[in-house]
Amino acid sequence: MITIEKTENIKKIVSDTNLKHIAIIMDGNRRWAKEHHLPSAMGHKKGVDALKNVVKGAHNLGVKYVTLYAFSTENWNRNQEEVDFLMSLLANTIKGELKELHQNNVKLKFIGDIKGLNIELQKILFNAEETTKDNIGVNLQIAINYGARNELVYAIKGILNDGISPDKIDEKLLSDYLYTKNIPDPDLLIRTGGEMRISNYLLWQIAYAEIYITQKYWPEFNEEELAISIEEFGKRQRRYGG
Repeated sequence: MITIEKTENIKKIVSDTNLKHIAIIMDGNRRWAKEHHLPSAMGHKKGVDALKNVVKGAHNLGVKYVTLYAFSTENWNRNQEEVDFLMSLLANTIKGELKELHQNNVKLKFIGDIKGLNIELQKILFNAEETTKDNIGVNLQIAINYGARNELVYAIKGILNDGISPDKIDEKLLSDYLYTKNIPDPDLLIRTGGEMRISNYLLWQIAYAEIYITQKYWPEFNEEELAISIEEFGKRQRRYGG
């Protein structure tokens, strides 16, 4: 819990820097569990609590868009038991938290190759989007079966299928064919768990994002840690290549 004074200071940073969108690579669930002598499943469950804390923190601190990397196209290479658990956890979390998210005015959107998921999970995600589509609070994007290279292939195929001539293609048009259409590019990319890589995440969209790496594992990340990352962002001088 952060103080009212600190909350107001962070909200001022958000406003002054025009910080609209934070993207997060949620890393470290399994390492956190291992260090606490717990099965990986407990780390993933603890990660759900962190997700809820961050969404609440984003609302309190005035951040309008949050995008979370939940399951990558490469994560299918994990052992089948863990993959099955993650899919089940995702479905149960969305169903269990939807009412509260809706009451808190959160607008949900799921990005990635959603058609690659099982039909029942697709229905759960679609229902969550439909239920919250008119909400005007935090815009929460959850990347599932997502890979940035795959997203670019998806966009290019869409452009070709629509018969758009090459001379009409520019950055704006390509952006309109991405999963993140109508979502502003991230201003800040946070990675938990200390790893220094971006793991095929939003490669197009983070071209000018500031990057913040924390040693904290994702289950340890909360509103206070989010505030620290925003304070660091406020110290950066964004140049956009200039």
